[in-house]
Amino acid sequence: MSSSPNLYFDAASTAPLHPVARQALAAALDEGWGDPARLHRSGRQARMLLDAARETVAELFGARPDEVSFTSSGTQAVHLGMLGALRGRRRTGRHLVHSAVEHSSVLHTAELFAADGGELTAVGVDRAGLVSPAGFAAAVRPDTALAVLQSANHEVGTVQPVAQTAALLGEVPLLVDAAQSAGRLPVPPGWSLLAASAHKWGGPAGVGVLAVRKGVRFASVLPADERESGRVPGYVNVPAIVAAAASLRAVRAEAAAENARLHALVERIRTAVPQLVPQVEVVGDPVHRLPHLVTFSCLYVDGEVLLTELDRAGIAVSSGSSCTSSTLTPSHVLAAMGVLTEGNVRVSLPTGTTAEQVERFLAVLPGLVARVREPLGLDLPAPAAAVQPTAAAVPPGGAEPHAPASDALVLDALGKRCPLPVIELAKRFGEVEPGRLVVVLADDEAARLDIPAWCEMRGQAYEGEAPAADYGADRGFAYLVRRLS
Repeated sequence: MSSSPNLYFDAASTAPLHPVARQALAAALDEGWGDPARLHRSGRQARMLLDAARETVAELFGARPDEVSFTSSGTQAVHLGMLGALRGRRRTGRHLVHSAVEHSSVLHTAELFAADGGELTAVGVDRAGLVSPAGFAAAVRPDTALAVLQSANHEVGTVQPVAQTAALLGEVPLLVDAAQSAGRLPVPPGWSLLAASAHKWGGPAGVGVLAVRKGVRFASVLPADERESGRVPGYVNVPAIVAAAASLRAVRAEAAAENARLHALVERIRTAVPQLVPQVEVVGDPVHRLPHLVTFSCLYVDGEVLLTELDRAGIAVSSGSSCTSSTLTPSHVLAAMGVLTEGNVRVSLPTGTTAEQVERFLAVLPGLVARVREPLGLDLPAPAAAVQPTAAAVPPGGAEPHAPASDALVLDALGKRCPLPVIELAKRFGEVEPGRLVVVLADDEAARLDIPAWCEMRGQAYEGEAPAADYGADRGFAYLVRRLS
């Protein structure tokens, strides 16, 4: 275990409690503990604090106070916002549009809607994780009840063109999940419903925000309740809401200077990691991005193992990838982008992070990645320049089908999970001469993403996929790689 102070680089999961939030929470616990629905002195005092907090949040989000309701989390705000809007507009139709990289709270709600007979359209993104406003708007139909688009991606930090997209949607309301950007960036215009989460901006956990514009048809799916405009039943946590509002005002006041500082630190990481660590892909839009977040993926590395090694070194980070030893599917965000899913690391810097702390992370990372890779015995090329994702993802089966090559080297990786199929490919690739085909048989879903990414990073030709039966296998797929050099 490192003797140095621990580094917390996982603000995208939850930010440390802002000092202003701590002070406001302590004061509100003394003054705002009463029931704001009651007429006695304690109730009136709590009501005044609650109303003031609502006005603060509304002002900073560009809403009216009576449009703002408080929930128990950003996830609950998304759930209630989506279901309420879909129910309120059920006469318009039963069609929902969302991007393919939305938070799981959106995807799970969409699944529930589909199970009840609704129709879904998931709009794809480019290799940087960015939606096309025109492409998103093209998915809208006359029976579209609701569209959902995040303000910024929670895994890779790409900021979406919300205002441009909203301008093309006509009468279709747009729910914007602003959980990752609220407090750090201004709320983009054009939203009809807005969801946010206080613990992402330095407020206390357990407070979410759901804002619904006047005129948006909304019908709660929950039993009637007199609190929070009937949108969110149950008792409200006034002290936590007061602290959330106070910290939101504080972080917005600090945002311009702090964003510029963190942006420079993140740019240092984006530039340095590919220079220090071989076979790394930096993912997410290099320009349209959150100021405090950077994500990269390392070939031949189990992300869970790498995160554990970093934690042992006193550095807390996260991973956007679910492709670890404990799960079977890659991150839906990375999959939609068509980028490398293995060895994924998300670094999100909290307010106050210093250059010295970033340099400590950069000093530790190369050795830890090398340690994880060492047992593989791979001959890795020297670190390359940063990979800037610009090209569109290679679609599964994108190459023209052709007859199986009789002289192909066939590698059986069936039953092996990420990142083992790519490791097997890297180990055996040197056995074939340029021009020859290597076929990887795999039944792990991540192989469909990681083998094309490996080819791009190594300058080899990915020729798509073929039926595994063509190469004698009874399951999985055959991934075709042509050696160029």
